Amino acid sequence: MNAWMLLIIAGLLEPIWAAMMKRSDGFTRLWPTLATLGISAISFIMLGRAIKTIPIGTGYAVWTGIGAAGTALVGILLFHEGAQPVRLFFIGLILVGMVGLYFNSPR
Repeated sequence: MNAWMLLIIAGLLEPIWAAMMKRSDGFTRLWPTLATLGISAISFIMLGRAIKTIPIGTGYAVWTGIGAAGTALVGILLFHEGAQPVRLFFIGLILVGMVGLYFNSPR
């Protein structure tokens, strides 16, 4: 699997473990806590493998960008957080920044 695919999958795991962390109720519920720890570990491992090839600044920015935008969307969809147009606009800016980093990074 190429580094960019690893990075994208690692980033997509972030909103999942963030949602599990929310469901863990401050790490007081066993199964959501274990899911948080397991999924986040897999995400970190995949990030680590991706940055063997991708520059660290780019890789980390894309990983956190996918995680931040994805977690914000999960919050809107699953936890009924606000979806004001300005909020969605700024989530879109995060995505635009990640695409810019991809197209301006060595492959």
